Parts: sequence; C-alpha cells; structure tokens
Amino acid sequence: MTVLGTAETFKRDWLDGFVTAYGRTVRKVPDAYGVIGRQVPRRGKVAVVIGGGCGHYPAFAGLVGPGLADGAVVGDVFTSPSAEQVYRTARAAEGGAGVLFGYGNYQGDVLHFGLAARRLAAEGIDSRTVLVTDDIASGPAERAERRRGVAGDLLVFKIAGAAAERGDDLAGVHAAAIKANASTRTFGVAFGGCTLPGAAEPLFTVDDGAMELGLGIHGEPGVRTVGRLGARALADELVDGLLPELPAHDGRVVALLNGLGRTKYEEMFVAYTRVHERLAAAGLSPLHTEVGEFVTSLDMAGVSLTVMVLDDELAGLYAAPCDTPGYRSTGAVLDRVEPESTVDDYPADATRGGVVDRVLTAALESVEDNEEELGRLDAVAADGDHGLGISRGMRAAVVAARHAEAAGAGVPDALLRAGTALADAAGGASGALYGVLLAETGAGLRGLPEITAGALAGAVDRAAHAFVQLGGAEPGEKTMLDAIEPFRVTLRAEADAGSGLERAWRKAALAASTAAADTANLVPAKGRAARLAEKSKGHADPGATSFALIVTAVGEELGKDG
Repeated sequence: MTVLGTAETFKRDWLDGFVTAYGRTVRKVPDAYGVIGRQVPRRGKVAVVIGGGCGHYPAFAGLVGPGLADGAVVGDVFTSPSAEQVYRTARAAEGGAGVLFGYGNYQGDVLHFGLAARRLAAEGIDSRTVLVTDDIASGPAERAERRRGVAGDLLVFKIAGAAAERGDDLAGVHAAAIKANASTRTFGVAFGGCTLPGAAEPLFTVDDGAMELGLGIHGEPGVRTVGRLGARALADELVDGLLPELPAHDGRVVALLNGLGRTKYEEMFVAYTRVHERLAAAGLSPLHTEVGEFVTSLDMAGVSLTVMVLDDELAGLYAAPCDTPGYRSTGAVLDRVEPESTVDDYPADATRGGVVDRVLTAALESVEDNEEELGRLDAVAADGDHGLGISRGMRAAVVAARHAEAAGAGVPDALLRAGTALADAAGGASGALYGVLLAETGAGLRGLPEITAGALAGAVDRAAHAFVQLGGAEPGEKTMLDAIEPFRVTLRAEADAGSGLERAWRKAALAASTAAADTANLVPAKGRAARLAEKSKGHADPGATSFALIVTAVGEELGKDG
C-alpha cells in the first residue's frame, strides 16, 4: 500500500486538512506545526501539551480538546518536532499556570522538548514533563524508565488532561500523569510493515505466515518473530506478555486494544473477546474498554494491548468527560470556524555566494546523493528516515545561511542561523545534534579576526563538547560521535602542527570517513537502534556516515579556493 501524499509536504498537508475538518474543536498555532483547543489558552489552568512525529493519528493532534490535551505539536513522519515548534505551541497554549509536556520516551523528543522547556524557564514559565514508557518489549522491568512510549500515550494523556481540567496545579497534574504512566503497560504485534509517504515499498516486511512481536510505532521491526497466530492465540500472547508486568492492583483496569493502521475493527473485536476472557480469569475487571485506532503507525498491520491499573484517583480521572476529534467520552461541541492559513517552510529566493552557503550547499548535494543509502542504514535497526531528515534539514540550513550572508552576516552568524534552521526542519535526535554542531561552531568563531586552522579547531572542540552534553553519547556507542571525535582530534593535531585550514580539514574529514566505516564493527548503545543492537552489526552507523559525507564535501569545497 502506498501512503497518499509526498514526504516533503505530508506534515503540512494533513495538518491543514485536520484543522479544516475539526475547526469546531481545534485551531492552528500561528507559524507552527501545532494545534490548540478553541478555548485555549485558559487563564489559571495548567496547559497539557503533547506531541511527536506524525503518522500516529489520532495521536497527537487528534487528542486535543476539552478534558484532554490543550495543544499538540507535530513533527515530520516518525520524527520529533523541533524545539522551536514545541516552544511556539506551548506559548500559544499556556495560560499562566505552567505547562505539562507529555510525549513518548524517544531521544529526539527528549532533546527538543527539553530545549523548549529550558527556553520557557528562561522566560519565567514553569513546566513539567511526563515521559510515557509503557512498552514492555523495549526494555527490562528493572530499567523501565528507558522504555519507549506507544499506545499507553492515550491513557497517560487522558489522566493528565482530566487532572488539569479539575483545576489541579502543575505539581498535581504532573503527579497524576506520573502515576498513570507507572500504572500502564503495553505489548504489541505486527503482521505487516508500514509505508512512508511517497514510498512505493513498505519500510519493513513480515514474511507470510509470520508475526513480529514487540513492534514499535515508528516502523521498527519486532524483537521476536513467531508463526502467524489466530485471534484467540494472539490474544493469549498479548495477555501473557502483560500479566507478569502489571503493578499491584485491586482488579480495576482500563483495557485498550489498539490498531496500528491497517487492522480491521472487526478483527480487533474478535481478538478482544478472548482478551476480556483472559483478563477476567486473572481477576481483572476492565472498568473502561477501548477498541480502535488511537496510536497508529501509518498503514502498519498489527495491534497492541494496553492495560492501566486503576486506583480511586485514576478511576475518577479516567471517567471524566473529554471531547477531541480522536477520542470522546462526553463533552460540549463547540461552534465550527474556518481554519487559519498555514505558512510555507523555507522560501529559497536569496542569492547564493557566501562561504557558508557554498560549503553547506556542497554538503547538501552529497547528502542528497546518498539519501537512499543513509535511509537503508537507518532502517536496519530504526525507522529508515535519517537520509530524508538530514536532506530536509540541510536544505533549510542552506537557505538560512544564504539569507544571512546576503544580509551581510559573517560566518559565525550564518552558521548559527543555519544550525537553528536545520534543527527546526529536520527534527529528531539527529536534527537537534546537527543543529548544535553548526550553531556552536559559529559561536566559537565569533569575534575572531581571522578563521585559521587553529581557530576552527577551537570552535569544533566547543561544538563537540556541546554535542556530548546534549546527546549524552560516549565514544564506542555507535553514534555520530564515533566520527565526530576522530575528526575533532585530527583537526586539532593538524592545526597544532601548523597545517593550513584546508589541509587540516581534509585530513580530519578522512579520519571521520574511516571512523564512520569502522562503526560497522560496533554495537549501538543509544537511541532506538540500541534495542536491536545485534541487527545493526556489520552496518555502519547512519549518523556517523552522514557526518563523514558532510565534512568531506565541505573539505572539497574549501579546496576549490586553494
């Protein structure tokens, strides 16, 4: 199945259609890929702001409305929204009582929402965060804080929204959301892969007669393959996976059977009959049952089962009314209004010519030429969008640098603007990390009378330090850092030895290329790829590879001046 739309405009186009269809409930955040409720902001009420990549509807924009989320920010397909988009959406939703951020535990989301929270704090706006970590397949129980968020998003957000609606302060809303997350577990299965917008083939496939247990919601493969099961046997597999993981309870639960995008509702109802039997046999009584699509994965074939254990507080909050496009219990229907207009991403109408424009354009061309290979490397153990995301980010960086230099900006300011634009356009962990590399390199060159090899080495030292602080990576964990560190060390050594800028850079780029190729021998310990570490053995890290491509292209462009 081919998903309608093109990758470049999918986020904008579907969000426009969503606001057109549900303008009675939501409205567009000006100049942002976010929506807020028609009655938002509400003075004195905690603003619940959720978000993540698109491709998961009704999550996240479809869960905005009275009694649930006040706002949602949307990234590109399976990619976190940028910090700028999160900040704009939060500011539009905030009513003076602070912001509760809710999102799944993915590195890109953690980075970008975290950056937005820091910016809000600098402006005197308090915020708290709940990371949803319900997926039992993504990590052991003793490290539950590292698990990812899947269909449990809906239940946690519902509790947070109800707590905010009843007037709890920020600490109270946060406490209720944390309790809900600690009480929620999910286990899923896939029968077939999903297809990215504009692609003709699915991101991954499942053999006929097989199922992937423990799938993620970004198209990641499962952790175990089993033979194709019938409805009863599938229900048993899901319940058997969840029961040992449930916290202490008095029998009251919410049960949610969630379709991933291509599973018929009738098929889910067939499976739920057995789910209900098994839960009852285990002494569990579902006070609330949800069967449908709530957190999808484009057109993936599959289902997940989520159980949230209830106490008196959670039972009352979950029963509270809400009215959103994607989930309703009860609630007021607001008057429909026309949607607001959207703003194009990045107009490319300035004249090319400055040095930052030239080197970034060369880097962009290299990334675009290798976009398919970068996607292939990323799909080994993640969602396959690295090539697309970095190409999108680099295009934005080139336009930002071009505008800056045309307006008279020097190299430091042009790099800063390029880094900000890259992070905003690319999103995801890679977007944030590439953004900080460019911006911090520019900051390190500010105020210097001349850009020499030594000056550039110092700026790269600063950028690499900021990269490590933000991303938390260490050498040897199969990340972009495994190419950055050899690049940094070699550039410093060449500068100290008296090499000119172009020679020093090209030597450093060669070291980065060699190190990037060598990451094929490493096993990942960070990000989505970590849970499928063995599958990535023998394949180079996509981030290290794209970094090597970029710095090599920059060196070749610098050599043209020699």
